Amino acid sequence: MRLLHTSDWHLGRALHRVSMLDAQAAFITRLVATVRERAVDAVVVSGDVYDRAVPPLAAVELFDDALHRLAALGVPTVMISGNHDSARRLGVGAGLIGRAGIHLRTDPGACGEPVVLADAHGDVAFYGLPYLEPALVKGEFGVERAGHEAVLAAAMDRVRADLATRPAGTRSVVLAHAFVTGGEASDSERDITVGGVASVPSAVFDGVDYVALGHLHGSQVISERVRYSGSPLAYSFSEAAHRKTMWLVELGAAGELVTAERVDCPVPRPLARIRGDLADLLADPGLARHEDAWVEATLTDPVRPDDPMARISERFPHTLSLVFDPARAPEEPGVSYAQRLRDRTDQQIAEDFVTHVRGAGPDAREQAVLRDAFDAVRADDVLREVAG
Repeated sequence: MRLLHTSDWHLGRALHRVSMLDAQAAFITRLVATVRERAVDAVVVSGDVYDRAVPPLAAVELFDDALHRLAALGVPTVMISGNHDSARRLGVGAGLIGRAGIHLRTDPGACGEPVVLADAHGDVAFYGLPYLEPALVKGEFGVERAGHEAVLAAAMDRVRADLATRPAGTRSVVLAHAFVTGGEASDSERDITVGGVASVPSAVFDGVDYVALGHLHGSQVISERVRYSGSPLAYSFSEAAHRKTMWLVELGAAGELVTAERVDCPVPRPLARIRGDLADLLADPGLARHEDAWVEATLTDPVRPDDPMARISERFPHTLSLVFDPARAPEEPGVSYAQRLRDRTDQQIAEDFVTHVRGAGPDAREQAVLRDAFDAVRADDVLREVAG
């Protein structure tokens, strides 16, 4: 059976206030084309369909379009909710939608009830484990301690118990939305740490033929049978080096992994991180390849340049993020904040703050503005005391 594994669509998400809706629509088109052209037998979507619990209307319309296009192909789709989704909202109408071959699995209590599909070699049972927030589902699974490993282990016990009742030779696929030990995170994933522990060992999933993971945005192989598809688009500059793909996986007659191929997703515009003094960034010929990219520029000038965003945008018109990390001498170690302020006037402290933020102290005009501001505050305090 040939599976197309994807996750973390995050429909409705923006990149530094740039709408990604057109890029997400292009991804859906590529997904549908891949299903048709590569003779896919089933699509699995491992959570974070939307970027937030109450998505914008345009994102809902894109999701609706995706469902209609997948259903029109007659290829079954199994989909779970992730930690960004509202499981209740995503699951509305799941029974009716299921009749069209789109199987939404958003109820933690139903994780042991598979979608059973068949090919020439027999049945394949698809178990959907939506994101399991430990504090909310520990009662459902009867675990004493609210932790990710405990609730996922209990959910997998239900999966294995159901699988044991199936005919011999039934193959199995688990969809899960979790942080599995060994995975590499990016800045885009929402923290799911509970009790200081966010990750779970891959051994939790022992006993099934393929585990289609969602949550981490980089395509990753935890083991031959346990994989992250990653997000189809980059949603932070920490993903600038990611190759965004889907997994095209073929399960053999005995559940063996015959092939696992990465299918590239469309790239709306490359991402680039550049770093250095502003003058160097504007002049370096080696950076010409990034002039059409979405750029995060980190400026290391010891003194903050004038109008830096406008200047960097002249060369890199798609600059989305400007970071300041001035190259300065380290502060004296062992000196507390209180010690640094001791015997310094309000004026001096304010001037020190300007120096810290900008890299250079205020000029005479700016010193006068600060002095007038402090004089006004002191005069106001005197008036309050007299009036009181």
